[in-house]
Amino acid sequence: MKRRRGAPPEPGCLQAWAAESQALAGRWRAARCSGPGGAAAREVRQQRGGFGELLLRMRGLPAALPTLPLELTVLYNSLLFTMGASDSAIKGEAEGIRQGLLRVLEACGACGQDLSTEELWQKVLQEVTVEELQAPLHRLGALQAAWWLAASRLGSTASLFRLLSNAEGRGRARCSEGENELLYLLKTWRVPAEGASLPLVQSDEDLKEILCTAAAFLQGLKELEAGNFLAALSLFQEAAGGFCSKRVLAQIYTCIGCCAQRMGKPQTALQHLKRALQVDFQCLPALSHAAAVYHELGETEAELQALALLYEALEKNPPAAASSSPYFLIRTELLIQTPILASLLRHHHPSEVKYLLAQRCLQDGRVADAVEHYLDFLALLQEGLQQQVPLDGGSALPRIPEVFLEAASALEQAGRHEDAITMCEEVISRTTDLIPRMLQVEERLEQPECPSPGAGLAGGILSQKKESLCCLTWRAAGYLHQGWAWATLGESKEAVTQFSRCLSDLLRVQLSGSGVKPTESLLPEVEVLQKIRLLSLIGRGAQFLELGRHKEALLDFQHGLQISPGDPAAASYLVQALWKLNRKQEAAAHWQKFSQSPAGDDRQQEGQGRPFPLYLVPCLKQAMFPHSESLARSIQDYLGTTSRDPLS
Repeated sequence: MKRRRGAPPEPGCLQAWAAESQALAGRWRAARCSGPGGAAAREVRQQRGGFGELLLRMRGLPAALPTLPLELTVLYNSLLFTMGASDSAIKGEAEGIRQGLLRVLEACGACGQDLSTEELWQKVLQEVTVEELQAPLHRLGALQAAWWLAASRLGSTASLFRLLSNAEGRGRARCSEGENELLYLLKTWRVPAEGASLPLVQSDEDLKEILCTAAAFLQGLKELEAGNFLAALSLFQEAAGGFCSKRVLAQIYTCIGCCAQRMGKPQTALQHLKRALQVDFQCLPALSHAAAVYHELGETEAELQALALLYEALEKNPPAAASSSPYFLIRTELLIQTPILASLLRHHHPSEVKYLLAQRCLQDGRVADAVEHYLDFLALLQEGLQQQVPLDGGSALPRIPEVFLEAASALEQAGRHEDAITMCEEVISRTTDLIPRMLQVEERLEQPECPSPGAGLAGGILSQKKESLCCLTWRAAGYLHQGWAWATLGESKEAVTQFSRCLSDLLRVQLSGSGVKPTESLLPEVEVLQKIRLLSLIGRGAQFLELGRHKEALLDFQHGLQISPGDPAAASYLVQALWKLNRKQEAAAHWQKFSQSPAGDDRQQEGQGRPFPLYLVPCLKQAMFPHSESLARSIQDYLGTTSRDPLS
């Protein structure tokens, strides 16, 4: 390429710029040696301004080959401080690098304003052969790679280092079969030898190590997201042996643990999650992932211990955006901030962990502990801390009315029935004004596959209907809990009132699409409402039996069997009601029908489909018909008598 013969700056000017650059770099080395802290952080900001001002003065003159090695080095140092002054990766391309490449072309009598950054690099590295510019251009290429890695542009990074390898005169770098090409290119890259050494605030060797670690980590995350777990594991292990802080190393071990868990190797996952905590106990996501693995293994005690430790750590030291030491201006953590990593390393809010403790204790039957945790969680809500809890898709928290209902179910199981009634009253009062008098819904409430021009409005109506359905479900569940609580307290009349209120509420829902059979998959809320209706009928029927109102009880049990044919509780209560009404032949026939069904079929039927909400579990248990040996003997005696005397 023909060189431009522009007049270079005066030698004294070039010497002054070099001296200023040397002084700035010296000040940074002194501040860096003083260790991490506020002084070094302030120095980063000051040096960023100092190198930036020097670069502006140099660019105030036309580009000239004699000054370009120094100018590109000053640009390199300036951009290092630009990234070092930030606690997050700078997304997008560095405009400063582009301007530097254009200055190189200008000095050589060419232009590239219309070229993309990738095309610009290709033109410069293939056509500019000035020996003095090779080392500064290679360093600038490494910085460009850092920006591209931060934007997850792995392909652009690999293409750039292929060009850098060709520019070194070795031909295209070739890696062996099965070897990662990007890592090979990075590891084999060398900055060409140069004559005069110019002051650098971060060496190219340090930058190279950081690029290798970040590239391995980023590719591992990409493979993990794609489900290629073996490839991800290999890349994570490569990153773990690289150049990074303890904080990043703990994150890598956490990712290895998550990868092993998805591979179905929970024990291996636990080993790496524990190792992450040994490296950096502030890596709290490792603790939450360990709790999830223990839950998967069914080791409840270990899971609860992990959650308790997590809650204690979050309460004492809430996670913050911890800034690393500015010893290295470009650090691995600045280049690996991707959505999947943010998801894997998401910090739970203390309230979320407190809720998980309550939920796990309730599921495991640790009722006293569950009550304590639920009440602690509700106290946090009253303090207004729920506004700090992220209620996105990754949150562990359900809707707040469901939490109240779960707390009520825990209080019921703990024998605190009055408190459970009060808790449910809170749900009922807060949802009353949110439910229309009549609610007509489709059993699936599906969005149309091909949206029409009015689909936006239709979608909003469906969303509103579904929200109304949720509110109705919560209020009906509140009445259901109150009914069983009053029944347990021996207040049958009050229990009947609450069950009746529940059933009256459910009459507000009109389901369209009658062709759908009960066994087919319905909208989750509709399934829950059907179960609540069944439990309320069984509960009210049981209380009618206690009050001697046997005909009314029989009607409720018959209705319950219409809703859920073959339900063992409703069937057993039906037999009892018929027997008490002296309809012994019918009672015996029903008893034979249900007692002869294969063992376990009812339980199997109960477990089919989506699981019911946790707050319904105690109601399901309460609705189970108590085993009555005397009734069974009476029916058997009756059957024996009728078999001997057919005319009786």
